This record gives sequence, C-alpha cells and structure tokens, in this order.
Amino acid sequence: MQALRNFLDSIEPAFKKNKFLHTVYDGFDTFLFAPKETTQGPGVHIRDGIDLKRTMVLVVLALQACLLFGMWNVGHQHYTALGLYPGLGEALFTKFSYGLLQMLPIIIVTHLVGLGIEFFFAAQKGHPIEEGFLVSAMLIPLIMPPDIPLWILSLAIAFAVIIAKEAFGGTGMNILNIALTARVFIFFAYPTEISGDTCWVAYDYNFLHKLFGMEGGTLQALGMAAVPEGGWISRVVDGFSGATPLGLAAKGGWDAVANATLPNGTAQYSLSNMFFGIIPGSIGETSKPAILIGLGMLIMSGIASWRIMLSMLAGAVVTGLLFNVIGGNAFMAVPFYYHLIIGSFLFAMVYMATDPVTAAQTQTGKLIYGFMIGVIGMIVRVLNPAYPEGWMLAILFLNVFAPTIDYFIYQRNIQRRLKRA
Repeated sequence: MQALRNFLDSIEPAFKKNKFLHTVYDGFDTFLFAPKETTQGPGVHIRDGIDLKRTMVLVVLALQACLLFGMWNVGHQHYTALGLYPGLGEALFTKFSYGLLQMLPIIIVTHLVGLGIEFFFAAQKGHPIEEGFLVSAMLIPLIMPPDIPLWILSLAIAFAVIIAKEAFGGTGMNILNIALTARVFIFFAYPTEISGDTCWVAYDYNFLHKLFGMEGGTLQALGMAAVPEGGWISRVVDGFSGATPLGLAAKGGWDAVANATLPNGTAQYSLSNMFFGIIPGSIGETSKPAILIGLGMLIMSGIASWRIMLSMLAGAVVTGLLFNVIGGNAFMAVPFYYHLIIGSFLFAMVYMATDPVTAAQTQTGKLIYGFMIGVIGMIVRVLNPAYPEGWMLAILFLNVFAPTIDYFIYQRNIQRRLKRA
C-alpha cells in the first residue's frame, strides 16, 4: 500500500497542470486512501471513522444481493419467455450470464454519464469529486426495466444529475432523490418504455450475449447448456405474458394475479414466486429476501432510519385496511398484506424513502414523513388506474415537504421550551 501511496504522490504534479485531470486524480486518490488532512488548532473536535465515502460504500454493498439476484432473474425470465429451462435449477450459469450481459451496458452507461457530469461540475467549481453518485449509480439500474433503451437512460440520468442535484449545489444539497428523479423523467417523457407488459422481460438475445458466443457453442462446450431442438431461437412461446402482478391486479384484482399461469400450466404468480422474486419486474425490486438482507445491513450500520421504514409500513397497512373495508373496485379488494410483496413497496421503503439527504431529519419528522409516504403511495397505487405503483411519486412528493415537516417540528420544540422557561 505504501508503494501505491508513493506512486500516486509522484504523479500528482503532472495532473495539477490541468484542472479537470487533477479532479479525476483527486477522485481516485480519495477513493483509495482517506485524506491525510486533519483539523488544526485548539478545542474539541469530533472524530468519526465513517465519512461520506464509507457511507456510500456500505449502501452499495447492501444492494449487492438485489443486483446478483436481478441478474439471474433477468436471464430466467428471458429463457422462460422462449420456453427454455423452466426449472429454477436449470442452466444457472446460462441464465446468470445472460442477465449479467443484459445489465452490463445499463450499469456502464449509468456510471459514464452520471460520473462524467459529476467530474465536469467538480472541475468547474474547483471542488473534489463527491461520492454521492455511487449509490445513485447502483440504484438507477436496479429500478429500470431490463430492456430500457440506453439513449433514454442517458437522458434520464443527465436530467436527474443536472436538474435535481447540481442545480441545488451537488451532493448533500439536493431536495429530490436522484434515482427516482431519473425514473420519473422516463415515466413522463417516455411512458411506453417503463409501463405496460412488454418492457419487463428481455425477450431478445442481447448483442453482448451474441458477441461472446454465449448462445450455444461456448456454453455447450463448457457443459453449461444444451442447444435446444431446432437451434437457438428468439420467439416467445404461446401463452407467456410479461405482465407484472401489479399490472394484473390493477385490471382484474387479486383473481387476475392468482389465475395467471405459465405456458406449462403452473401458477406464474404464486405467493412463493412473488416473495422470492421469480417474476417479471424492475431488475432489483422483485426479490424480497435480497431486499431484507440489505435492510439488515443498513439498520445494523445505522445508515438507514428504522423510524422511516416502520412508519411507512404502518401507513401502507392502515390505508390498505381502509380500502379493504370500503371496497369499490377490484384493486381496493386486494388484501392489504399482498400489497407488501407485489410491486416495489419493500425496495422503496428500504432504499428510497430512507435517503438521508432528502428525508426528514428530526426523529418525529421521520415518523410523519414515512407514514405519509405509505398513505399517499397506497392511494396512488389503488386509485390511479393509469399508474398502479405509487411509491415513486409519493416519495418525491414527501421529499419536497420534508423541510416543511422539520420546520414545524422545530417550531413546536421551540415553543415547548419557551413555555418551560
């Protein structure tokens, strides 16, 4: 490590000649090593072993279970649509390799566009590169459909980073969640790319899968897969639907979800399939066990607020129960506990609502903030037939009102102390 430290110190003068190159150098230097500067002067200073970089890395690590499962599930849904390898244990390497190669361009484009913009603004302002986009760069691919066009993804990321982040001053200054801003941009600018039944399954072989020869020859040589009768095909089998359970429930209630079957006659959306995430959907939002692993890591590290999670859960349950009592349409009759495993509720609760920058900061404010997300998200999901998923809009809406919530909490505390005085 000392040799690497000496090497970085030796090449720093060459990078200082150019403002942008020095920004890039500084970013890699602080990624590898903690800054050596310390607080000077007398007085008491708080010293903590965790900084922004380590916070971001812990969140990224908490997302790895969702990422790895998402890769496998993208491949599994792809081959299921083609009538190949329907068993969960069949062709594991084949499915994972397809999902990996399907996601790789999405991940690369997200980092290149987002970090490129971050580097540019950091160089222009003469500031060091901030690590805040590391988490957004992991969240954005996980909340996208697996076949999202890369040029649309690039536009969405550029919009989110420039308008929702840099316009407010950069990392720690934004009032809207960056990843959700990218998704809401696509939802309103290109709605057909993120809604409907056809975007949640990658039906065709991606170009990287073909480039690396993974369609048959290479995998067969490795003993990982057998070429199907008639050769490798890209034709969807009859009876397969890429509709998500949430989309079916919005149209026909829980009966439509329960009656959905795969071409082989098995239930497509059994409770176990929906819980473990073996269903079409956004890349990282389907597997509840993977999300719960991340939840445990974030709670134990103290990065995510359990108050926001618990109150959001309470808000969703209370509103779901209220809809069950009132009735009125098929979606309102869906049992409230099913809402917790269909759609992106759990992912939104763990990774989106708990964003420490855009959420409420006071302890009481976090309870109000989370509860209102649960209530508003459920209302949007159930009562808006054009958009049977409400957590994105609910979280962004409460992002805007989080400072107001904190303001009234502060004012209440001030008035209480004045009365005691």
